[in-house]
Amino acid sequence: MAEIEKFTPDPNLKLMDQVVQVLRYHHYAYRTEKIYCDWIVRFLKYFNYEKHPKEMGKMEIEQFLSYLAIDKKVSAATQQQATTAIIFLFREVLHINVSDKIQPIKAQKRNPIPVVMSMDEVKRLISQLSGNNLLIAKLLYGSGLRLMEAIRLRVKDLDFENNLISVYDGKRMKNRISILPESLHSDLIIQIQKVKNIHDNDLKNGFGEVWLPDALETKYPNAPKETQWQFLFPSTRRSIDPRSGIERRHHIQEVTIQKAVKLATKSINLNKRVTCHTFRHCFATHLLEKGANIRLVQKLMGHSDIRTTEIYLHLIDTKMKVKSPLDYIISG
Repeated sequence: MAEIEKFTPDPNLKLMDQVVQVLRYHHYAYRTEKIYCDWIVRFLKYFNYEKHPKEMGKMEIEQFLSYLAIDKKVSAATQQQATTAIIFLFREVLHINVSDKIQPIKAQKRNPIPVVMSMDEVKRLISQLSGNNLLIAKLLYGSGLRLMEAIRLRVKDLDFENNLISVYDGKRMKNRISILPESLHSDLIIQIQKVKNIHDNDLKNGFGEVWLPDALETKYPNAPKETQWQFLFPSTRRSIDPRSGIERRHHIQEVTIQKAVKLATKSINLNKRVTCHTFRHCFATHLLEKGANIRLVQKLMGHSDIRTTEIYLHLIDTKMKVKSPLDYIISG
C-alpha cells in the first residue's frame, strides 16, 4: 500500500508558525493547539534555543522527558502529553522519523483515589450555586459529564424525548451518549430560550455565526447561523476567533464554574478536595450504589477500559462490606 503523502508546511514561516499550520490542517482543537505549542516551546527553551530541532533526535527528546520526570516531578500523564507534542513536531512538521523506542526515565504513575461526596453533600453543595453555575453542576452530576463537555454542549445535543445527551469530541476525541435528567427539562428549556434570544439579537446586529468543528461549516453552510448549533452556555460577549479573525459568540469559560464550586465547598464547610470533576466521580459511584450495571456505567462515562470504572466499585465495596475491627471492640 502506498504511503499517504504528508502535509508540508510553508518553509518560509517560522518554526512555531509551521507547527500551528500543520495542527490546523489536521483540524486539531484550539485547546490542543495551545497545549502542543506550549510543550514544543518548553522543549526548545530547555536547550536554550541553541539547536534547531532538525539537529536533534532521540537523545534530546529522552533528555528533556527525563528532566520532566526527575526535576519537575510531573505525572506520567503529563510526561506522555509532552511526548505526544514533541513527536508531533518531529514527525508531522519536520518529517523526521523519530524512533518508536524512546526510553526516558519514566515519570511515576499515580493512582489517586477519587474524591466522592455523599448524596447529601452533593445536595448541600449545589444548593449554594445559582444561574449557569447551578445548571452546569447539575449536568456534571446528573449526566456524568466532564466540565468542558458540559460547557461545549450545543442546543441540538439535548434529546428531551429520550432523555439523552450527545457528547461529541470528549476525551481523546470520542463521542458518546449519556442520560439527560428529567428533573432538568424545564430549566434546560428556559436556557434554550435564553440562547435563542441572544442569538436572534446577534443576527439582527449582523453576527450570529457560531464556530463549527472540522469541515462541518463547509458541509452545512447554513448551520453556523441556526439556533440548534449554538452553544447551550454562550459567552456574555462576542469575541474575535483567533483562527479565522471572525467576531463570534463562543461558549463561557470554565473558570467561572470552577471558582463557584470552590466557594460553595467552603461555604458548607466540606473538608474534601472538591472540584468540578468530583461531580463526575459522584455520578458513577452513586449509580453503582443504586445497583446500575457496571458495563452501563462504563458506557455512560466513556471509559475505554472497564478497570477505570471498577475504581468506583472498589470504593463502594470497601465502604459497604468492610467494618473496622475497632468498631467491633467498642460496640461489643
